[in-house]
Amino acid sequence: MAADFPTRSLTMTVPYGAGGATDLATRPLCNAAKNILGQPIIVENKPGAGGTVGATATMTKPADGYNLCMASTNAILISHAMGKLNFHPVKDVTPIMRVTGYLFGFVVNANSPWKTFEEFVQYCKANPKKVSVAFSGIGSTGHVSVEELCALAGVQLRLIPHKGGDTNAALLGNHVDVINDTSEWAPLVDAGKFRLLAVYSTERSVRFPQVRTFREIGYDTAWPAPLHIFGPKGIPKAVVSQLHDAFKQSMENAEFKATLKQLDMPPLYLNPQDTEKFLAQEYERIEKIVKKLGLDKN
Repeated sequence: MAADFPTRSLTMTVPYGAGGATDLATRPLCNAAKNILGQPIIVENKPGAGGTVGATATMTKPADGYNLCMASTNAILISHAMGKLNFHPVKDVTPIMRVTGYLFGFVVNANSPWKTFEEFVQYCKANPKKVSVAFSGIGSTGHVSVEELCALAGVQLRLIPHKGGDTNAALLGNHVDVINDTSEWAPLVDAGKFRLLAVYSTERSVRFPQVRTFREIGYDTAWPAPLHIFGPKGIPKAVVSQLHDAFKQSMENAEFKATLKQLDMPPLYLNPQDTEKFLAQEYERIEKIVKKLGLDKN
């Protein structure tokens, strides 16, 4: 089979809306990979339920290498830990590779009274449930990370889930006080309309080096939110190897690298074997957090 693979077009499902960070990163990668594989790669947006609708749809397809998904595996691991997924995100998938990851940040309007996260916490403790925070969907990384942050900081916020990509508009219109989401807010921070108070990465952002991580502020939380390519369980090893090699080579594509830089998404490459190990470790970590927060009962 591998000797003949691929003989037709492939489908890469992006389980988020068009124009979002995942979609923007996936398209140049697939454009580069199609030239290596010699077949078109159709990018199909299938948003819903924090990325699990598209991922679940991919799992129902044949395990022949023609049906793949590019998704934030944190969101999928979270959904399974919350009891909202009908496949196991480690045992029931074929990992192809880890590609990159989102920059998650805690963002307020530039005209907000909070210049630092410490000021924000002080206000929230004096005004419980008065401050509202937007994130992309229940069960998303943005949701669980802010739940954990609230527990660590000892504050109560009004949590308001939004559709992916809608959080910027909500903050610009003063419908919410905070965004806790991926770096689609970055251009508005650059433009002086938003203020970035902290990031969830393990190291400071290259784009915003002056902004501290939550660990630097004193809260032991980090959500690098990596993106992986995977398919249904059982894709032949030779096909996995061929797909991996094509996408790994495509990570050197100039357009793809420029897109990652623009989105402040670092390359986080891992091969199939190391991706599988990482997913198992991350699932264990996330499951503990979800249970500790009581979200597994939802």
